[in-house]
Amino acid sequence: MTATDSIIAIAGFLLLAGAFSNKISSRFNLPTLLLFMAAGIFAESILPFNGENYAGQINFFGIAAMCFILFSGGSDTSLSSIRPVALRGILLAMPGVVITALITGIGAFFLLRFEYSFLWCLLLGAIISSTDAAAVFSILRGKGISLKGDLKQLLELESGSNDPTAAFLTLLMIGLVLGTGQGIMVEIPLVVYQLGGGIFAGIFFGWAGRKLFKMKLDYEGLYFVVSVALVLLCYGLTQLLGANGFMSCYVCGIYLNSQRYNYQKALCKFHNGIAWLMQVGLFTVLGFLADPGELISPAIWIPGVALGLLLMFVARPAAVFICLAKSKYSLKEKLMISWVGIRGAAPIVLATFPLAAGVENAALMFRLIFFMVILSITFQGWLLMPVAKMLHLAREADDDDSPAPLELEVTEGSAHQEMEEFRVTEKNPIAGKTLAEIGFPKGVLVTMIRRDGSFIPPGGDTRIQSGDGMLIMAEIPLLQQVKEQFFTEVSTPEKNATAKH
Repeated sequence: MTATDSIIAIAGFLLLAGAFSNKISSRFNLPTLLLFMAAGIFAESILPFNGENYAGQINFFGIAAMCFILFSGGSDTSLSSIRPVALRGILLAMPGVVITALITGIGAFFLLRFEYSFLWCLLLGAIISSTDAAAVFSILRGKGISLKGDLKQLLELESGSNDPTAAFLTLLMIGLVLGTGQGIMVEIPLVVYQLGGGIFAGIFFGWAGRKLFKMKLDYEGLYFVVSVALVLLCYGLTQLLGANGFMSCYVCGIYLNSQRYNYQKALCKFHNGIAWLMQVGLFTVLGFLADPGELISPAIWIPGVALGLLLMFVARPAAVFICLAKSKYSLKEKLMISWVGIRGAAPIVLATFPLAAGVENAALMFRLIFFMVILSITFQGWLLMPVAKMLHLAREADDDDSPAPLELEVTEGSAHQEMEEFRVTEKNPIAGKTLAEIGFPKGVLVTMIRRDGSFIPPGGDTRIQSGDGMLIMAEIPLLQQVKEQFFTEVSTPEKNATAKH
């Protein structure tokens, strides 16, 4: 048995464990990915190499992984769900990140007793300033986690779109620390260009991707190859143009989700799997960068706890209350949004940038960031639902035991149609009626009825019972009309957008 054989076997074990570890994660309200970070830390402690010597390679993998994670997050985000929260979400993702970075950096300058330069502390604040899409998604979309109102949509939009701002601030501060920057006033127009250019590039690549997916390919599997190429081109070409590739990937995913193209559902599920694969690999290799002995040393955990508490109880709430001033959100909702400022893979990936650039004391900065991330995931993730219940913002989560819905795959010929499964409850007005008595509009086809684990061919005299699943096909506008008119109590289960982070 060679070392390569062992590595392949270990990788397979980690992936298999990842597929089932969500049960542990949901029970304790912790992101599954924290378990893989712990696995990476353990592996680094027993393997004969120092992970920090491979910071450049891990940084490269981290960038590629974040591209696929953000693209998948965007492709799982509908425009209709984020439109009501778009303005406030963007405020949290841009000015909110800047405010968080400034307060954390200034606080670090004093908490670290002026031992490091002010610019060095601002760089630390920039790195830790953004919430993490992988961590937030994996918690908010887990079983037993459900928040009232549109808090979930706001938090997911923020976490999916604030990484570009943090990445820009990090690169800006690295240049200033190393003396290669051009000054804040010179860099400000670049912020606008990078973020704005990233948005426009994302729309362009989304449009181009839709055109590519509508082309007839000889083999169905090639559509998945095209989708991977699209993500890589989206990031790489956007970066070559001087814009922000992370923002481009996220916007590209959102744009494609609003369109119709061949094999759309299969491609979305494919990228769900790719995102999980990237997240598992990313958190595991990031664990290689941590030395357990150093993380628990007083030189790290004491300032790490102080900085983590500053971030959670001062910097994050200040950013939230400023950005959400005069908004519809109540005091309790703002407090809840402040609490879900969970850090994760993105800050750790950004913390490898100073290591790769040769910033003085970059190793210390990385360890502080790593400790703060673990503190955030563990403390904030674990207490998320207790805090939500204390603020009376928790609601009963959807039943995860219902069977997976059947779906109609999108192809060129069926792009104007949709098939969805609707659940019937006792409160639903159609319960107890026959299909003939219900009188669905012309053009609506009930293709199948799911009852007690089996399927029933529908007929006019078929009587609908509570608990039935009705598989209905129609034109998209007509299907929406049916949903509003006949299924007001039970809209389509959110299983079609099963959580992937």
